[in-house]
Amino acid sequence: MREVARRANISHQAPYHHYIDRAGIFAAIAEEGFRIFSEQFRSTLDSTTQPLNDCLRAYVKFAFGHQGHFKVMFRSDICGVTSHEATRRAADDAFLVLLDFAARVDPREKTPSESIALPVLLWSQAHGLATLLIDGPLVNKLPPEVSVDQLIDTVGELIANAMSTTASGRLRQPAHKSRPK
Repeated sequence: MREVARRANISHQAPYHHYIDRAGIFAAIAEEGFRIFSEQFRSTLDSTTQPLNDCLRAYVKFAFGHQGHFKVMFRSDICGVTSHEATRRAADDAFLVLLDFAARVDPREKTPSESIALPVLLWSQAHGLATLLIDGPLVNKLPPEVSVDQLIDTVGELIANAMSTTASGRLRQPAHKSRPK
């Protein structure tokens, strides 16, 4: 908090004049992050003809551009989603945007388990990719000729191909089948 105050050119006690405690500050950071994410993601959804790749890219771009928010938003121990109503509402709105994303990627009618599984799959892929690029060694593992945008496009293609295979019912059989007992 001292570093935040120093960068804002205010006293290290100033944030506590607006928030009761540290939890309130983190909740406000998470709430702001969820709102920014929702706005940017909705804008991408509204303007894209390739929702899978463009939204993967938007997710990674948000994570890179708002690393402080991103790191607080998904830490259930500090983000305030369970203790601050405004933060919970902002997080719920962000989740609705992810549901819209999944519906755009695959508009077919789905069973209840598919209705939640697809957004979770897409969210997991986007979040995992963003986290590996920011916190992990992935950026350093990319060949020099492969940009982050190229990686995102390839990941999007792989997801689309997997979804297409699943949708057509041509699931690959496991390499080894268990024998009946």
